[in-house]
Amino acid sequence: MTDITIRDATIDDTQLIGAFIRALAAYEKLEHEAVAADDDIRGKLFGDAPQAEVIIAEDAGKPIGFALYFHNFSTFLGRQGLYLEDLFVHEAARGKGAGKKLLAHLAGVAVERGCERMEWCVLGWNTPSIEFYHALGAKTMEDWKVFRLTGDALKSLAVEND
Repeated sequence: MTDITIRDATIDDTQLIGAFIRALAAYEKLEHEAVAADDDIRGKLFGDAPQAEVIIAEDAGKPIGFALYFHNFSTFLGRQGLYLEDLFVHEAARGKGAGKKLLAHLAGVAVERGCERMEWCVLGWNTPSIEFYHALGAKTMEDWKVFRLTGDALKSLAVEND
């Protein structure tokens, strides 16, 4: 039987969080995009104005997974929501309930903070995760597409504002 617990991350977890992010990137075949250094993570998560929060899943005290989240806002609802940026459980620990415990913990945070919803994105090829989320009652937002501006396109558009 596993002894999975969830705890809030601390500044002492900075390297662990970085390692989880790199492991997630490898799983998603996006290692080339995971360029954040531990100093970046430390400053943005534990600095004067934290931009996100992290929880850690442990099995008998050993870190096996994490979730990184922050708040967004729905103008339609007039309420904040919780946005899950990253969720990852090491392969050897999957199937023991850590992912569900992480999401259940976040659902509790969302309810406690008065959030109306919790949202996240998943890569289209990631069938195991999609099936897992559906089994929890999450709905796919089929009519919505995610858009992203980065790099030169982002800078070019910003220049047009000058």
